Amino acid sequence: MRRHTLLTAAVCTGALALAGCSGSGPKSGSSKAELSVNGPYMPQPVSADMAAGFLTITNKGGAKDELTAVSSDAAGQVTMHSTMGGAMQEKTSFAIPAHGQLVFKSGGSHLMFEKLKRKPRQGQTVTVKLTFAKSGPLTVEMPVKSATYYPSTGH
Repeated sequence: MRRHTLLTAAVCTGALALAGCSGSGPKSGSSKAELSVNGPYMPQPVSADMAAGFLTITNKGGAKDELTAVSSDAAGQVTMHSTMGGAMQEKTSFAIPAHGQLVFKSGGSHLMFEKLKRKPRQGQTVTVKLTFAKSGPLTVEMPVKSATYYPSTGH
């Protein structure tokens, strides 16, 4: 009888150890996307009907997500573009890798605010809603900077 109890205890201990090593439990970080936005800005538009927007979406979670739509009350529509080899191409979504970033920057991927309802001026903010495939939406206040602002220089 004692041998049976020891055997049962050993089997249970082994099963618990294996369960602790399985991929079903949370790892370092979450098993879902954990999104945040850094450095949003819009250079003061030169045109009365179009503007660009830039920001970084950081995912600290253990699952990927996708940016699927962007909207703003300041524009009739907001589209997403990638720039490769000097050519701009509209995209319907952008992947955000687990433990990674999606960067919209001058000269690269960016947001285009089209059919502006008003021309944003330096010092104002534009409210932007980011919609994702899996995570809930994020609302971001995007400050309007000078037309020549570049974040690495601060002006």
